[in-house]
Amino acid sequence: MPEPASTTTSLPSLPGGDPPVPGRAAGGRRGREGWTLASVAFGVIMVGLDGTVVAIANPYIGRSLHGSLSDLQWITNAYLLALAVLLVPMGNLGDRLGRKRVFLTGVVGFALSSLGVGVIGSIGGVITLRVVQGVFGAMMMPNTLGIIRNTFPPERLNRAVGIWGGSSAISIAGGPIVGGLLVEHVDWQSVFYLNVPVGAVALAIGLAVLAESRDASPRRFDLRGLVVLGSGLFALVFSLVKADAWGWGSGRTLGLLAAGAVLLGAFAFLETRTAEPLLPMRLFRSRSLSIGTLAVLLEFFAMYGVLFFVTLYLQNVHGYDPVAAGVHLLPLTAMFMVASPLGALINERLGGRVAVPFGMVCLGVGMLLLLSLQPGSSYLHLWPSFVLVGLGVGVVVVASSDAIVANAPVEDGGLAGGLQSTAVQLGGVLGTSVLGSVLATKVAGTLQAAFVHHGVPAGTAAKLQAARPLVTEGLAPHLAHAPAALDAAVTAGADASFMAGLHLALLVGTIVSFAAALLGLFIGAPAHKDRRSGIAL
Repeated sequence: MPEPASTTTSLPSLPGGDPPVPGRAAGGRRGREGWTLASVAFGVIMVGLDGTVVAIANPYIGRSLHGSLSDLQWITNAYLLALAVLLVPMGNLGDRLGRKRVFLTGVVGFALSSLGVGVIGSIGGVITLRVVQGVFGAMMMPNTLGIIRNTFPPERLNRAVGIWGGSSAISIAGGPIVGGLLVEHVDWQSVFYLNVPVGAVALAIGLAVLAESRDASPRRFDLRGLVVLGSGLFALVFSLVKADAWGWGSGRTLGLLAAGAVLLGAFAFLETRTAEPLLPMRLFRSRSLSIGTLAVLLEFFAMYGVLFFVTLYLQNVHGYDPVAAGVHLLPLTAMFMVASPLGALINERLGGRVAVPFGMVCLGVGMLLLLSLQPGSSYLHLWPSFVLVGLGVGVVVVASSDAIVANAPVEDGGLAGGLQSTAVQLGGVLGTSVLGSVLATKVAGTLQAAFVHHGVPAGTAAKLQAARPLVTEGLAPHLAHAPAALDAAVTAGADASFMAGLHLALLVGTIVSFAAALLGLFIGAPAHKDRRSGIAL
């Protein structure tokens, strides 16, 4: 028989979460608190791993399934976009139907769709199932916080939320290493199969120990807002991904960009006229909250861009195996985890107007240093940049999230937490889309000249222009029965063109980071200093 659902209605909640009830543990037994935390932590790890582990697997997926750079972007973006659009609605669904039920449904669906990604055998199928993963991931994430808040009394809540956040950070940091080991010693499919045993553990523990809870007076489900927002974001991202193939000035590109802008404008308009909107526009009356949201989006714009394209560089241009690539990325992901407490300290002592600019400058300088990369650059050219990027992201994510949650009205605390999580995912989508299009456009404009410059005959260089999709992934075409000298010239030309595209993408990321640093100077003092538990990674 299902456990009786508990209901609470008084204090504001995180996305999908009630306020904790003093002195109460799940099912009335404090011994269940640790197991409850273990169950939700495994769910968080599943979602976190798939945010970074795929970066290592992407080059192998592309080669195995003959995917283009655009396809690889969609393998990342399909997941992040579905997650971003559905985080707040799925929190609302948990409020209505029960957080345990929705969370465990997400665990099962995420594990099964991960299994499907490994066995489907086509690039289109992988992308489709990544959307499904994103949907089920959105069912898990907001409800993990709701379950924690419903289980832990106030005196133990902060520690529980800290462990929850640490699970996310560890999965993000460990993703490249785990992905490298699996890809090198098993296959790329095993990166996704890993979610099956992890999900099984989360499900088994969850069925045994999680207490059901739901809100007695949940918000209405804003289906109209969800459809308009999802359509607008899809049109925007799809146009950015296809801009290189269609041309930035083509009717299709401009038409989709315009459609995305119109739909997003319509979403903002409709939300001001909806009684219980998906995203209340009144939140953005706070300058600090608005800047904090933009800072989160821009920092993950840069971070995901670095992870996506530098991973292609490490494996396809530099020639590192997957494990080596993951190890080389460790200074970035590990520093991100370590820097979060530093960000909290700087933010507490000096405020967001110091912490956010400091972090964004670190991020910008780290990307600026990567502009010196060449195909044969030693690791001495890489690790200082990775440390700075990880430091910058770790500091900004805490300070900007505090600016969002602490400046929201008390009654909108849960929505503000959902807004922060959504900005993280949207930043990743836009980073891979925009920077990928910049890289691909630069490769298209430089490839033939790069071949000729490195000694490839003009006629052969013209024919090799057709290999542009391969070069945008950092790979070099090979001519059958070509002399060694010609083959070396083709490789050198392909590497030079890819590096030109990578440098331009990194330059755009650098400019975005410094612009965000300037914006951060306008963050004011938090209006609600007791709201920091809404921070989510």
